[in-house]
Amino acid sequence: MSIYTHIQTGDWKAEKHVPAIDAPDKVAAGEMFGVGVTLGKAAAHPNTTEHHIRYIRLFFKPDDDKFMYNVGNSEFTAHGESAAGPNEGPVHANHCTRFEMSTTKAGTLHAVSYCNIHGLWEAKTHIDVE
Repeated sequence: MSIYTHIQTGDWKAEKHVPAIDAPDKVAAGEMFGVGVTLGKAAAHPNTTEHHIRYIRLFFKPDDDKFMYNVGNSEFTAHGESAAGPNEGPVHANHCTRFEMSTTKAGTLHAVSYCNIHGLWEAKTHIDVE
């Protein structure tokens, strides 16, 4: 069975696990642009030792290409853990990240997030190149 059958999708406005992608609709060929990815934009996701977002990964698939390219990974490792016990630690990472990239081809950005309880979630958006 393919891993892709286990990736869940939805609308980030209604589902707190779906990444929200902030990227331009159109970019200039070969010029750098920013892509922000976050969770909890409309509905907060917990960030506790027991329930948290472990990572966000960004991929890009050109329209006419068979393969996806891994743009980057952001791992969130501080969720209130401490020697004193769960949620007693002073540090919590926020599940948001930003990538800088360029492309010479139009294609689709795929953001994947991983919740330690609810698994993998994906969002995607298309980018045109002028």
